[in-house]
Amino acid sequence: MTARLRIFVYDIVSDRRRERVADFLLERAARVQKSVYEARLTDNIANKLFRQAKGMLAPGDQLRMYTVPDPALEHCREVGGPPVRDGARFWLV
Repeated sequence: MTARLRIFVYDIVSDRRRERVADFLLERAARVQKSVYEARLTDNIANKLFRQAKGMLAPGDQLRMYTVPDPALEHCREVGGPPVRDGARFWLV
């Protein structure tokens, strides 16, 4: 399976839940903004991560996962921030 760049973003109402989800994602992805995380993951791992994070949410919270296909990476630009966790050279700002 090929790992592809995944972008996780959230908007979580409760500070406590937000910190819990943030800590969970930080173990598996690079935090590039307060509620934006990036990692190169296979489909299975990305879907598992999404389901686990989704289980921490409550009504009114939002979670999204985007997949960036490799051909689109050449169109991505960045300034500052941490590198993608596996050392890939592209990330979104």
